[in-house]
Amino acid sequence: MFEIRLIDDPDVKTAVTLRIMHSLPKWFSPPEDVDRKSVAHRELPFFAAYDGGEPVGFTALKIHNRFAAEIYGIGVLESFQRRKAGSLMIGEAVKYCAVNNHSFLTVKTLDESVGYAPYDGTRAFYEKMGFFPLEVFKNFWDEENPCLFLIKIVGGGPN
Repeated sequence: MFEIRLIDDPDVKTAVTLRIMHSLPKWFSPPEDVDRKSVAHRELPFFAAYDGGEPVGFTALKIHNRFAAEIYGIGVLESFQRRKAGSLMIGEAVKYCAVNNHSFLTVKTLDESVGYAPYDGTRAFYEKMGFFPLEVFKNFWDEENPCLFLIKIVGGGPN
């Protein structure tokens, strides 16, 4: 159903990021943060999920070092959530990590202590995809938004 594409064109990365993130205010705000993220994504490995010719989701990877990559940004239009687009993009991210000999794929999200329903599904998605919660950083973003750090083992690492 969905086609996952590796996007190289920085302008397409920005356009897809802006379209998806601005459509998801429960997860991404304020708008100026979305705009900043769309610029950061221009330089990162970036996958987009397409339904027909229309982008319905994206994920951007930040490579930290030879061992670890991070899901720096991910979003799927709400009407396409729970229909496998996110799972397919995570699958492509895992493949990317394997090809590039990264051992770990990480992600940061809002901790459950906040009690914000949209992120209950986000955390459940990551756990379903094989991520393990590692640590909560209470002041990573700010005190009202504690950061849950999760990790997935994706390969054996460099030889």
